[in-house]
Amino acid sequence: MSRGSGGGYDRHITIFSPEGRLFQVEYAFKAVKAAGITSIGVRGKDSVCVVTQKKVPDKLLDQTSVSHLFPITKYLGLLATGMTADARTLVQQARNEAAEFRFRYGYEMPVDVLAKWIADKSQIYTQHAYMRPLGVVAMVLGIDDEYGPRLYKCDPAGHFFGHKATSVGLKEQESINFLEKKMKNDPEFTYEETVQTAISALQSVLQEDFKANEIEVGVMRQDNPVFRVLTTEEIDEHLTAISERD
Repeated sequence: MSRGSGGGYDRHITIFSPEGRLFQVEYAFKAVKAAGITSIGVRGKDSVCVVTQKKVPDKLLDQTSVSHLFPITKYLGLLATGMTADARTLVQQARNEAAEFRFRYGYEMPVDVLAKWIADKSQIYTQHAYMRPLGVVAMVLGIDDEYGPRLYKCDPAGHFFGHKATSVGLKEQESINFLEKKMKNDPEFTYEETVQTAISALQSVLQEDFKANEIEVGVMRQDNPVFRVLTTEEIDEHLTAISERD
């Protein structure tokens, strides 16, 4: 959409166009795709896994300083797809909120409460002139005491939904089509299957075989509900298992 075709409804503040659209919010979704990476999340029987591409834009950058995976607390993880600078401010506020929750109520913030908080915050950003929506879609993962592994997706419009599997970013639709086939009969994935499904989904839609240092994998397991980022050695093992399986 060109600058002029919004009829002036895409300038300065978020107001409805006569068709009932919010161009600023739509542009935030475009900003997420413009980041040029694809992320995938898969929930298994006793674990949840998120995978994203790790693009280091400059050969002189220290690879370890480039990441889209953030621990919010020891028991909550977040994968941010889109503008990393926006993601960091969201993560900082989420960490404060989770710490405040722990202090106030005496137990860890549940994963759905965090997802709702992020979504509420995004929605507020769509109704004020002095704020712009964050160009970030956040996948939040955690282990719920009652329901087990949980995977939520929160977007710039303020939606948040729980997912069995989902994708965000450049090849979002292709990934979702792939995952729908995989998840058709509601399979009870083991931990290994969960991780390998997520990685092979990313390989399939991007049509390339990654090296272990070109992707990031965050996992949580029910028997030890701590958010963990896999090492390149662990990712390598899964990549080998996938290639042997295929």
